[in-house]
Amino acid sequence: MSKVFHRTAKSLPVAVKGEGVWITDRAGRKYLDASSGGVGLTCLGFRHPRVVEAITRQASTLPFIHSSLFTTDPLEELADELVTNAPPGLEKAFFVSGGSEAIEAALMIAKQCAVVRGELRRNHVISRHKSFHGGTIATLGVGDFRVRKKLFEGFLPDTIKVSAPYEYREMRSGETDQMYGERLAKELEAAIGDAGPETILAFIAETVSGGGVGALSSPPGYFKRVREICDRHGIFLILDEVYCGLGRTGKLHACEAEGIVPDILVVAKGLAAGFAPIGAVLTKGRIHEEIKSFGGGFTHSGHTLSCVAALVVQRTVREEGLVENAEVQGNLLRRLLEERFGNHRYTGDIRGRGMMQAIEFVSDRNTKEPFDPEKGLAAKISQACLNEGLICWAMNGVVDGYRGDHVMLAPAFIVRPEEVHDIVDRLERGLDKALERV
Repeated sequence: MSKVFHRTAKSLPVAVKGEGVWITDRAGRKYLDASSGGVGLTCLGFRHPRVVEAITRQASTLPFIHSSLFTTDPLEELADELVTNAPPGLEKAFFVSGGSEAIEAALMIAKQCAVVRGELRRNHVISRHKSFHGGTIATLGVGDFRVRKKLFEGFLPDTIKVSAPYEYREMRSGETDQMYGERLAKELEAAIGDAGPETILAFIAETVSGGGVGALSSPPGYFKRVREICDRHGIFLILDEVYCGLGRTGKLHACEAEGIVPDILVVAKGLAAGFAPIGAVLTKGRIHEEIKSFGGGFTHSGHTLSCVAALVVQRTVREEGLVENAEVQGNLLRRLLEERFGNHRYTGDIRGRGMMQAIEFVSDRNTKEPFDPEKGLAAKISQACLNEGLICWAMNGVVDGYRGDHVMLAPAFIVRPEEVHDIVDRLERGLDKALERV
């Protein structure tokens, strides 16, 4: 009987080995990992020798020292690596243990800057429906991931919510992409006006939404309008690229494709690729000039071993051209999904960027009616694919927090074309078996 307080009540296989994009369990069964460790994390796959060697070497000298006492070469070099390759204007990096901490730190930095400016009324944050910004009390409140939030209703802080882009269901008949983006931007501006611009601290958004809703992107021009609105009202623009950042979309930073630079950019999952826990907050230089040092922080901020892992991962991704491979193989994955599932009876939408691709399923293609959540389609897809030796991320709730099933595919950047074909084959077999049970 396990003494672990697990995240799920179901019995789990025991993973014992990872190699490339494959996982082996204790029984010797191999699984093709189409979700980078389950959550878009292990972008280099498993056991990359260059990273393993660097971690081993650092562990034998200095694994950790608190960042308020000393700086270290790995910490300084990692900051330099990230800032050198960041969008222009992002000049400082603060490190934490993961995405949730990074979002909290970003919000705290924004608030500290507002206090220094004397703008003490800026206490409201605007975020978007269907967003996920972390699993802590604060970040769950900032986000809108209702499957998780429902357990803690009445206990979470709240934010002002505006619509997230969801072209498949919410773009109006006769509306162009530009018109849709403008409508969303006007909704944001109206929310700011209703609350009072002087009370708004920040607007936070995922540049491309993650696994909880299946790779939702924004219409062209939307983020440029958001940037203009935030600038006009003195509001911090925080972009959450915890999932979609550092190469996942086929660009090092997803915001590159939007043609904007946020005031604060948050990255995490692809930073150390699962070899060590770490996240980072990149800020514009003027923010650092105003506050000089961050008044918050965590025990493992700038953890030496994690910084080494992240530094080698980022250099490997850059030197081996893996962002480019993510784009190439992501395009292949998208093409195969459209060929295999584009006319499928239960396919509603296929969407995504780069190595973030998703399929949303519906019970009726004409009406876009989702499956009854009582049927548990997402869970059945996940288990059926696991039975086929495929690890993928399937969720329900994309429509309204409870209805709407989708599957997300986010393989490691090192995935090969033959493995992409294998992913789609296994997904088809798993999906067919899951649908037989609904």
